[in-house]
Amino acid sequence: MNPDFKDFLLIKTEAKECHETEIIQSLWSGYGKISRIQLTVAAFETVVIKHISLTQANAHPRGWNTDNSHNRKVKSYQIETHWYENYNQLCTDECRTPQFLGSFSQGHDQWIVLEDLDTQFPARKQHLSIPEVKVCLKWLANFDATFINEKPEGLWRIGTYWHLATRPDELARMQASDLKNKAKVIDEILNNCQYQTLVHGDAKVANFCFSEDGKSVAAVDFQYVGGGCGMKDVAYLLGSCLSGEECEKYERELLDFYFEVLEIACRDKITANQYKELEQEWRAMFPVASTDFTRFLMGWMPSHEKLNGYCLGLMEKVLEGL
Repeated sequence: MNPDFKDFLLIKTEAKECHETEIIQSLWSGYGKISRIQLTVAAFETVVIKHISLTQANAHPRGWNTDNSHNRKVKSYQIETHWYENYNQLCTDECRTPQFLGSFSQGHDQWIVLEDLDTQFPARKQHLSIPEVKVCLKWLANFDATFINEKPEGLWRIGTYWHLATRPDELARMQASDLKNKAKVIDEILNNCQYQTLVHGDAKVANFCFSEDGKSVAAVDFQYVGGGCGMKDVAYLLGSCLSGEECEKYERELLDFYFEVLEIACRDKITANQYKELEQEWRAMFPVASTDFTRFLMGWMPSHEKLNGYCLGLMEKVLEGL
């Protein structure tokens, strides 16, 4: 452990000693790691450290080693730190996130110190039951309500890691198609929604931590948080944890549930008439948001298993309407 960071951590947590007990995961493309740290005589028994080391970046698992890729990731870690320092404390228990305990930087290295969510949210899942999907949708609805009409100061102006303007390499790699020709139009439709919020930007099932009983979640990984229509997160989440057949079967039920929660959560934020406008607009944006992510996959990994009949069907309907 870097000795200067160790000194910072001991002071910040008022611990007598600390040591790494587990590497939870490596960061994408070799940009560092997330570790669990054991503390001695401190308010927290353990904390989680996200150590970003930009000098270590070398190998993208899909071969996307470009300046665009590197610059996007560098900015994403700067934005994540800004999120934890300036926005994270605004999240309520209904859209739980890890408590931010401090950040430290030195040269090309950055450390973010966070509460260890495993004490309350120890379960991680890959495929979800419908009740578990609803738990995640409840988190998203409350998150969207918390930040409705919030300006993304210091965050991505347009959130999500697949945003068109940040993915020119993938767009160029796409085969000629109607989707490629209309990619900019689809992007503009989403960006010009009347009702905007902050989107998580990477709301896949792997970034949700479940309680033991599966009835509550907390979310992590805010590298791509920024402005946008809440349907971006919803469409992406459903595709990350359900099969195409399940998405088709339960789409209406899950969207209805999300909007039921959102309506209640928005009552102190916007008027009833404004909410009706928001719901009408966002329901129409769901297939558009799905198609926007399909555009990214078509360029990034056209053989991806998530390019299924369900999302391709939504895409065809969106393209026919443009």
